[in-house]
Amino acid sequence: MARAVALGEHGRRSASPNPWVGCVVVDDHGTTVGEGWHRRPGTPHAEAEALAAAGERARGATAYVTLEPCAHYGRTPPCADALVAAGVRRVVVAMEDPDPQVAGRGLARLRAAGVDVELGPGATHARRSLASYLHHRRAGRAFSLVKTAMTLDGRVAAADGSSRWITGPAARADAHRLRAESQAVVIGAGTALADQPSLTIRDVDPPADRQPLRVLLDARGRVPATGPLFDPALAPTLVLTTDAAPAGSVDAWRAAGAKVETVPAGGGGVDLAAALELLGRHDVLQAMVEGGPTLHGALLGAGLVDRLVAYVAPKLLGPRAVPAFPQPGPGTVADAAAWRLVSATTLGDDVRLEYEPGGD
Repeated sequence: MARAVALGEHGRRSASPNPWVGCVVVDDHGTTVGEGWHRRPGTPHAEAEALAAAGERARGATAYVTLEPCAHYGRTPPCADALVAAGVRRVVVAMEDPDPQVAGRGLARLRAAGVDVELGPGATHARRSLASYLHHRRAGRAFSLVKTAMTLDGRVAAADGSSRWITGPAARADAHRLRAESQAVVIGAGTALADQPSLTIRDVDPPADRQPLRVLLDARGRVPATGPLFDPALAPTLVLTTDAAPAGSVDAWRAAGAKVETVPAGGGGVDLAAALELLGRHDVLQAMVEGGPTLHGALLGAGLVDRLVAYVAPKLLGPRAVPAFPQPGPGTVADAAAWRLVSATTLGDDVRLEYEPGGD
């Protein structure tokens, strides 16, 4: 199953909005006879690829799959039927697919055909790999990955506003890898005005074959439709705004080639839950939020951060510098929200810390 998860990871950048699934077919001697992974929508699923590689050797074999095989017709035929037709004796599935079109139907189809089905081995590993897909299917909104680069004392910019560069080249390259794994990159109006970013993927290996959707949250029409963010030759742009935005700003955004959609207002800006739900409807599984302290603090305060990645540099900027998370905190340590450490990685002199909600 670990091999199947690793295979599935090959499709992380390209398979969405489908899940990046891996499959390994093993004969009754314990020999791997077929492997496959889902590359992109419309191409064969992982099971079909692995069965094609195995050929007749799939008969009587065991298939290890990271996610429940589908049982419905979409752009490709049902994988559950393909496994049955190939004569696979046993299917080991890491976890059930929460997509309403699947949701146990694939497992039921296999069992009804007499296939021995085991559910659960490798679930923790598969769940971590497919976290954004699973969240999207269960919650109906994009998985919110907040990325920040900070100093040892939790500052993201000096007192004069300068922030380039807090981290070193290895950390910045890793952040571009995260962009490549995301379907959208989200910023707020303040960051757009201060940095005039392009929000494109650069210098990743292998090179990205598509750019993420660039999403600007601008409730009041503060950001002019100029600069790289509104260059359609670089990447598409979506502006999420509210009824408070002047018609002139909306018209200018659209004239520049951006798509504009209105969401409810909330918390002095756009309603963040509504924004993530809208992105989910646009098939964004993972939204990487690089919006600066105000947006990050608002998402934390609303309980809408699903993963937090902090690149920590060995620098100190002092109390007059800009804090990474300026939202009001609890009155006592006992009331502080706890986070669970997922990974810690050294990148040159910096450290990449990855957290998810719900620590003890």
